[in-house]
Amino acid sequence: MPPEELDKTLAAMPLRVGTYVPDDLLEDWFAPGTGMNPVSREALDAAEAYGRRFECEFKYYPERQEGVFWKWVPAI
Repeated sequence: MPPEELDKTLAAMPLRVGTYVPDDLLEDWFAPGTGMNPVSREALDAAEAYGRRFECEFKYYPERQEGVFWKWVPAI
């Protein structure tokens, strides 16, 4: 599980700001024991579901070896 501080960060994060998480932590937090390089589908799916709990989108960037959580701008 991700640390409580990440919960607080995503809950308080303003719109259009991102939180970047390196792929080794994505594996450790969201799918420990599933392997790495590349990051497992289980870890990416779990990270995406976790982000939705805080109204965040999630995208993984393999070329940067990190995932990004960010708050989207609601439609007006």
